Amino acid sequence: MNENLFASFMTPTILGLPVVILIILFPNILFPKMDRLINNRLISFQLWLTRLILKQMMTMHSNKGRTWSLMMASLMLFITSTNLLGLMPYTFTPTTQLSMNLGMAIPLWAGAVITGFRYKIKSSLAHFLPQGTPLPLIPMLIIIETISLFIQPMALAVRLTANITAGHLLMHLIGGAALTLMSLSVPTAMVTFIILVLLTILEFAVALIQAYVFTLLVSLYLHDNT
Repeated sequence: MNENLFASFMTPTILGLPVVILIILFPNILFPKMDRLINNRLISFQLWLTRLILKQMMTMHSNKGRTWSLMMASLMLFITSTNLLGLMPYTFTPTTQLSMNLGMAIPLWAGAVITGFRYKIKSSLAHFLPQGTPLPLIPMLIIIETISLFIQPMALAVRLTANITAGHLLMHLIGGAALTLMSLSVPTAMVTFIILVLLTILEFAVALIQAYVFTLLVSLYLHDNT
């Protein structure tokens, strides 16, 4: 195997121009438009699943937080479709790029924090100093809580990047091993191929779970600030 292990994570280009923007916009084509009086089964299932997930995430929010419902639904559908498209052969997964995940995490986190400081400034400032803190520990706790606040968007982006990248690398390694073993031992290659199929099913679940976790954590950050 002379192919670079990380070649699949490089941004694709056409005539030297990056096409990542077209790849990011491509999942929008896959979602059917609701332009009929009576929806078909696919649209009905999509609406039911979206409403179910939003109901679980937004019931704990105030009226101010529920105004983010459309953004949360769009975020989850976008991450889910992007992760699933990355499991197809000869495709590129934008969510393996830390820069893109930071581009999603930082504005959402900043919007939630700014909303908190605008509408609930006392409650937002109270997060920096837990009640009953001893006087000598106050400066240290304020510094620790401030650092933890600014680490939140980085944790969001790194979690999504690491999980998607690790799964793709493992699939790449096992797939290469199965291809190499075909000329050495067919039974061993078949066992490796079965492991690859099971891993692909697991990665399908991980793609859905990571989209849900990313959106849920953004929802929790919003809940703390509204």
